[in-house]
Parts: sequence; structure tokens; C-alpha cells
Amino acid sequence: MPHISLPEHLPGITGLLEYRLDTALPIRELTQILLRGESTLTPGERELIATLVSARNETRFCTAAHTKAADLLLGDDETARAVKQDYETAPVSEKMKALLAIAAHAQRSGKDVTPEAVERAKRAGATDREIHDTVLITALFCLYNKYVDGLASVTPTDPVYYQRLGERIVQGYKRPPGGFPVPPKM
Repeated sequence: MPHISLPEHLPGITGLLEYRLDTALPIRELTQILLRGESTLTPGERELIATLVSARNETRFCTAAHTKAADLLLGDDETARAVKQDYETAPVSEKMKALLAIAAHAQRSGKDVTPEAVERAKRAGATDREIHDTVLITALFCLYNKYVDGLASVTPTDPVYYQRLGERIVQGYKRPPGGFPVPPKM
């Protein structure tokens, strides 16, 4: 049960963002820029970063949502699972493994990102912007994870819910015009 009164039909982060539209706007805009804006990392790769961070933070809602979005964007349901299990053996490029290592370090503490981790990423072909964006995506999802868990947002258990949410996330992070309608009572 959430710690505050939230729209019952909007579990997870969605209800929290609807609760405070003024704070939601810049958060959504930043998320849209980082995960769907111009980048040399694909949207699927950026969703893998969000997935890894959410899994390491043990935030079930965000982990399920971004795993499904990554699955849809990558066209398989094994890569995100493998990244969560052990990104070093996951079927991703060496550059992506190095960026995921940076994300893992930054998820624990920004001070855990070492010069060696950054050098590894650069040797694997990562640009300064990719390294920057990896750390910023990590920080953003730590914020989301603490937001969802700190207010005890509802976490659905139905995989169908996450399939639909993943499909919506694939389209981007902007609020639908008019918001999210309340479903009719059955």
C-alpha cells in the first residue's frame, strides 16, 4: 500500500508522476532525452542500463518495466535477463559490457567509478558522451528507484501489465495528451 494517496489505476512510477505534474515534467523530459534522444547508443542499449540499475537496486516495478522495454527494443527476451544475471558474460559488445560496469559502479556510489573503468570503456570504443550518459542514466534510475520504493508505489505482478507498459515505454517517456484515463468500472 502506498505511503501517500495515489491514483489507484496508475501503479509504479506513473502514479507518482501524475501526483506531481510540475515535478514530473522535467523528469520526463530528461528521461526522454537520455533514453530516446539522439545518441550513438541504441534505445535498447540505454534500456539495458536502466534495467541493470533497477535490478541492482532491487526495484521490482522498474526492473520489470525496463526489462520488457529492452526485450522489445532488442527483439529478444534473453539479453536483458543475461545482463541482470552477469553483464560480463551477457551477449553484448565489449563496449556495452564496459559501460554496464560503469553503471554498476555508479549505482553503488558515484565515487566507485574508477579511472580504470572509464579507461576500459574508452579502449572498447566508448565516447566521452556515452560514458557521461551512462552515468547520468544510472543516476536518473537511482532517483526513479528510490522514488518508487520510498513511497511504496504499487507493483503489479501480472506479466501482461508489463508487456503493455513495455510497449508504451518503447514509444517514449512523454505524458500522453490528457493524461491517463481511469478505466471504466467492471
